[in-house]
Amino acid sequence: MKKTALLLMLLSTSMAYADFDKGLACEKSKNYLCAVREFKVAADQGDVSAQFHLGAMYYNGLGVRQDYTEAIDWYRLAANQGYARAQSNLGAMFETGRGVKQDYVEALKWYRLAVEQGHSTAQSNLGMMFANGRGVRQDYGEAVKWYRLAADQGYSKAQYNLGVIYSKGSGVQQDKKTAKLYFGKACDSGYQKGCNFYRKLNDADY
Repeated sequence: MKKTALLLMLLSTSMAYADFDKGLACEKSKNYLCAVREFKVAADQGDVSAQFHLGAMYYNGLGVRQDYTEAIDWYRLAANQGYARAQSNLGAMFETGRGVKQDYVEALKWYRLAVEQGHSTAQSNLGMMFANGRGVRQDYGEAVKWYRLAADQGYSKAQYNLGVIYSKGSGVQQDKKTAKLYFGKACDSGYQKGCNFYRKLNDADY
């Protein structure tokens, strides 16, 4: 009996993976209706990646009418299974109030869960929460800590934000050369604002 139950569970998992892979193939070919259909089948079977991708489809309005509330529901299912990308996106939705009532404390909760897994976007967003005093006491030292962790993973927005902090001397000793270094890294990562500020500091001989 136990063997039968185990076999059925493995079969169900295998089928969910197959549906998810089909969904990814459809998404890659920009057949979003197909992607939503396949992700939904896998998501209903508890596939965490499919739940996240389905949430993203609703968030971006791809293959379905844009629906932040539906996106929240699917992100939450994946986040509750420990999926870091879903936790980070859920945090962002609570921070901005998309699909839910804006709630900085709830945003912090989900960001903190994601950063425990080293998620760079969540690290950067958590840094911004500390820099702006959203749901926490403003603390540039903490902001720099989280920005640096994300920047070390090549996250361009965090690299740019570190450039801003060092350029202004917010919570750190003002250091235009270090600012230029981080703006340059952001630029190399494709962040245009980083390029603009790098040029300004370079023209000023920093």
